[in-house]
Amino acid sequence: MSTAAETKAATASLPSKGMLIDGNWVDGASGGRITVENPAKRKPIGEVPRANAADVDRAVAAASKAYAQWRKVVPRERGKVLLKIAEALQSRTEEMARTIALETGNALRTQARGEANMTADIFRYFGGLASELKGETLPLGEHVLSYTRREPLGVVGAIIPWNAPVMLAALKIAPALCAGNVMVMKAAEDAPLGVLLMAEICQEFLPPGVLNVLTGYGEECGGPLANHPGIAKLSFTGSTEVGKVIMRAAAERIVPVSLELGGKSPSIVYPDADEDWAVDGIIAAMRFTRQSQSCTAGSRLFLHEDIFDSFLKKLEKKTTALKLGDPLDEATDIGTIINNKQFTKVCKYVDEGLKRSDAKLVFGGLPPKTGPLSEGYFAIPTVFADRSNDWRLAREEIFGPVLVAIRWSDEAEAIRMANDSHYGLAAYVWTHDIGAGLKTAHAIESGWVQVNQGLGQVPGMSYGGYKQSGIGREFSLEGMLDSFTQRKSVTVNLEVRRS
Repeated sequence: MSTAAETKAATASLPSKGMLIDGNWVDGASGGRITVENPAKRKPIGEVPRANAADVDRAVAAASKAYAQWRKVVPRERGKVLLKIAEALQSRTEEMARTIALETGNALRTQARGEANMTADIFRYFGGLASELKGETLPLGEHVLSYTRREPLGVVGAIIPWNAPVMLAALKIAPALCAGNVMVMKAAEDAPLGVLLMAEICQEFLPPGVLNVLTGYGEECGGPLANHPGIAKLSFTGSTEVGKVIMRAAAERIVPVSLELGGKSPSIVYPDADEDWAVDGIIAAMRFTRQSQSCTAGSRLFLHEDIFDSFLKKLEKKTTALKLGDPLDEATDIGTIINNKQFTKVCKYVDEGLKRSDAKLVFGGLPPKTGPLSEGYFAIPTVFADRSNDWRLAREEIFGPVLVAIRWSDEAEAIRMANDSHYGLAAYVWTHDIGAGLKTAHAIESGWVQVNQGLGQVPGMSYGGYKQSGIGREFSLEGMLDSFTQRKSVTVNLEVRRS
């Protein structure tokens, strides 16, 4: 174990990045630092400030000051600013992609580059929606003008996770600013560098204080942000457990909250879909090339008993052909788990599956203890076969590449098992019978169901969860209007006579 002096010496020459408060790059009030690690090498790559409540106070004060003017900017002009940010982000996608890959462990070719491009698309999409901040008129008679208008909420407090940090940050920044709000965001301590790079690009076009980005731990920075009296809206993406904490904080002050939380998403495969295209879809839906560190991962695979064994053989052949390795290597399909805590958690789930007498390991298992993959937090894609939907691996969000395959013979029972979860974020259905596919899609209790595809979200779709997977929607016009505006009614008597 290294001493404090050795640790200090090892990090003394690391690149240092400040936080964005009121248009300036600043250190934290405490002077503390957080070391950012490359999970593929288990080595430090940079440092960021360790923010606390005093920094939250500074950021909220700066945002509150900026709000008075930003809300008055003509919506189309705000949209133009977002479009400029989109083009600036697009011009630096490779730099952004490499930053994402370096700090998250997500593979450059299969994940990080796509995230960088999606981030620019998100700003571009919401930049084009600024003129859609419309109200309505009510026909109450010729003597009365009654109308509604969409108004911003104020200072938005946003907290994001580490699995797709830049994209998830953009999903909060772009619609909130488009609607006339200002923001104080806490980046994930494990992956703040890409978010800070995006903030740097945004700040080239925004007035000081409109966007403020803090780096810190949850208890020291996220908690004070969630409970700050100057915050008018809370927007959180992360685990269901922390989401409950955020919701309690919002309840104390009666402020609106939107939550995009966890999932344990089902895939139901019908007997007519024992084909390569469906296998490819399951691999995509399971997000194996993101190490399954995705809340939409289809981690419960309900396979019809007639194709159970043959489908799993195809799945094994295709999945084991994927290359694990250095996230910055163009040949790599699958990168690393984010950190040692999450890596250890995933390994414990795999170990539990290996020890379960009525569960069969189809392929995968524990990661190697020697060789190149042992140098980082590399988890091997793993599939267990079981008849039960009731054990921990089939019920809890693992957030790692562990899939449980479950037999079914009765369609109604498959749907019942799919819905037997406190989660309800995503789901997938695979069949040539589109009628059956749509019927099942309508019966599944999830906010997003895909039939015969396992793709990711796109700007314009209304994305969010049922049950304990969240409240509110993102990615869409209605998501922006519902999450980042409030409706005001104005009624005018037109027949007031002069005396």
